[in-house]
Amino acid sequence: MRCLNVPHRPSHSMLSAKPEQIRCKKPNPSDRCNISTLFQNQLSVTQAIRFDAFIMKKRVLTGINTTGTLHIGNYVGAIRPAIRDSKNPDVESFFFLADLHALIKCQDPARIERSRMQIAATWLACGLDPERVVFYRQSDIPEIPTLNWLLSCVMAKGLLNRAHAYKAKVDQATAAGRDPDADVSMGLFCYPVLMAADILMFNANEVPVGHDQLQHLEMARDAAQRFNNLYAPADKPFFVMPQATGGSAVEVLPGLDGRKMSKSYNNVIPLFEGGRKALDEAISRIVTDSRLPGEPKDPDSSSLAVLYQAFSTPEETQRFRQELIDGLGWGEAKKRLAEKIDAEIGPMRVRYETLMAHPAQLEDILQAGAQKARAIATPFLSDLMHAVGLRSFTEPVSAATTKKKQKKAQADVMIKQYREKDGLFYFKLVAAGRELLVSKGFESGREAGLWIRRLKSEGIASLADAPVTKLEDVVESDIENALKMLAVE
Repeated sequence: MRCLNVPHRPSHSMLSAKPEQIRCKKPNPSDRCNISTLFQNQLSVTQAIRFDAFIMKKRVLTGINTTGTLHIGNYVGAIRPAIRDSKNPDVESFFFLADLHALIKCQDPARIERSRMQIAATWLACGLDPERVVFYRQSDIPEIPTLNWLLSCVMAKGLLNRAHAYKAKVDQATAAGRDPDADVSMGLFCYPVLMAADILMFNANEVPVGHDQLQHLEMARDAAQRFNNLYAPADKPFFVMPQATGGSAVEVLPGLDGRKMSKSYNNVIPLFEGGRKALDEAISRIVTDSRLPGEPKDPDSSSLAVLYQAFSTPEETQRFRQELIDGLGWGEAKKRLAEKIDAEIGPMRVRYETLMAHPAQLEDILQAGAQKARAIATPFLSDLMHAVGLRSFTEPVSAATTKKKQKKAQADVMIKQYREKDGLFYFKLVAAGRELLVSKGFESGREAGLWIRRLKSEGIASLADAPVTKLEDVVESDIENALKMLAVE
């Protein structure tokens, strides 16, 4: 499915502009709110979404938790490859700030607010094109919490009992001799449901995840299957089955101490925060051995070689490793690493600082992304609400049923043309298996066809001249209704 165009898609050329050149127009509130008008006289979005794999692009959805700042491990392992993949013309990419998820882990409003800005600015500064992708805040899409509830009503509690995050909290509390649910909020317990809603709201085909999140994707698939089985026709399920991508293939950078780079270990190299000074200071703390300049170094004895490789060509990496073997000093090696990393992220840092200094520009971009996201989510959720029975009282409840009955009635009414043993051509009008009219014999099938066409187009008015015989016990109103059915085929 191609991304739908919505009114007012502001220019985002400011990402490469100088601060004084930034003049992004704010979205028109009327455009922002009047989502329903986008779909008048258009193909049903649900029809476009549902399993129409042969005409729709592959959808890839990436969520970014907003509980802190990003480091170069995040950049190499997630941001850079995701942005690269988003440029594929055969892929429709969705990127969202998972700020509702963030509330589960953090109850500091200032930190949440700051983190949202930092992470939005980071992705844009790193090259994410908001004109090419759908980039939005989770909290700007009210359809997601509603879908969250619909899915909560079909997902088994036993399934959520097995969620890794919940089990870990229970195990910690039990080990400490406390109540098993002492540290468990309903947000934490229902975290997989909200994640499923994120994925299924836009029928993502692929979701890049690590091994620690594979279970969430399995739960999303389970929720999709349950909902489809309960409410969707067998041939037109509402939800596709999302597939996990990434996993162990996602690059993991070592931190300052050789362990996985993680804020939890306090061993990270900041991406943009703190500028070049913070980058240099972090790299200076990378653990090395005591070998002096001139002494051969083992490239694999510290994180330096791996970090250098993440920002270099294979030839540059090999040359760096060889220089270490030849006795390059650790201090000089760290300096070269800092220069190599800054050569790539330095220009991005300038764009990042520009964006952070202009929060209104970030807001405009995210609101434009929300428009695009809601242009898909709003009508899709409407179909889901209708499916579960949450319909308007003024809407004829039997509208769908009536339509089905009408189609069936039309199918039950027909004019059958045939040839008898006498060589003549005949036709008869049949309704619900009951014969109403039988024609005289015609010399050619063409003659019979002309009369069939006339009966269909003129209806009961043609009956006076028609060479037909009314069958016993058939009243004229039966014939009239049958001909009307044929006329609307």
